[in-house]
Amino acid sequence: MISGDLIKKRILIIGSNGMLGQRLAEFFRSNDKIELLCTSVENESLIPEINYKQLDITQKNKVREIILGFFPDFVINTAAFTNVDNSEIEKETAWKINVNGPENIAHYCWTIDAHLIHISTDYIFDGKNGPYTEEDKPCPIGYYGRTKLASENSIRASGARFTVVRTNILYGTAKYSRADFVKWVITSLRSQQIIRIVTDQIGNPTYIDDIVSAINKVIELKKEGIYNIGGIEMLSRFDFTMRIAKYFGLDEKLIFPILTKDLNQPAHRPLKSGLITLKAETELDYKPHSIEETFELIKKGLNL
Repeated sequence: MISGDLIKKRILIIGSNGMLGQRLAEFFRSNDKIELLCTSVENESLIPEINYKQLDITQKNKVREIILGFFPDFVINTAAFTNVDNSEIEKETAWKINVNGPENIAHYCWTIDAHLIHISTDYIFDGKNGPYTEEDKPCPIGYYGRTKLASENSIRASGARFTVVRTNILYGTAKYSRADFVKWVITSLRSQQIIRIVTDQIGNPTYIDDIVSAINKVIELKKEGIYNIGGIEMLSRFDFTMRIAKYFGLDEKLIFPILTKDLNQPAHRPLKSGLITLKAETELDYKPHSIEETFELIKKGLNL
């Protein structure tokens, strides 16, 4: 008889080349009790020396091949079409990736009784009465939010065991990713660029490694359902930017306040948003870092 301690958990990460996907891959690859497979739409992994296969989640047969071939205990889906404005223009592509893709994943998770952990967003709400709990009624005002809500509903209807992790305003360092918001602000202000930041979009910025910790807890405790994962503080994008400038000793006079409507963006944004994390704090022992603690971690990670 084989001891349960000797059997490795099999975890499949979908979207491992993205910012969150990379941090998840780096976290789980160091655990010798886990057998890890990473996938993304690109032909090659951005992370070297990792078990990797190319996967386009819109191709049902490919999803079937990967999931039935690896037979994971847990599937973490971080893959998404996340460009909010382009979602209004490339609606068919956004729907295929954000709805049909998760439908395919959920179907084969159900087939083998794997537990699906899916990343969602506060953009499923209209931003009139935030911050939101897991019980608040969604009402998306843009196509991106509509697709993410549809993905949640399709996963719910699939019969698969699932956890939906809703989050907002992700930031943090991933070695092979494009610059996150914090790094963009630092780089812009260091090169003496004027930046215009909205004062009327409110949320609780979420440090990516806090999401990784929460997902690890979901796996450890086999928790199902919906969980909000966000930072400790509710603040505007403008106030968040000022905090970045102050912490890193940058010129705050280069930061100019504007309103969302001044940007004339194709997609509407939820303004008074953010996510209440009490359920995660209670059931997952979720303990997010303070904003200043995350800045210190970013400073070390980027050698700033």
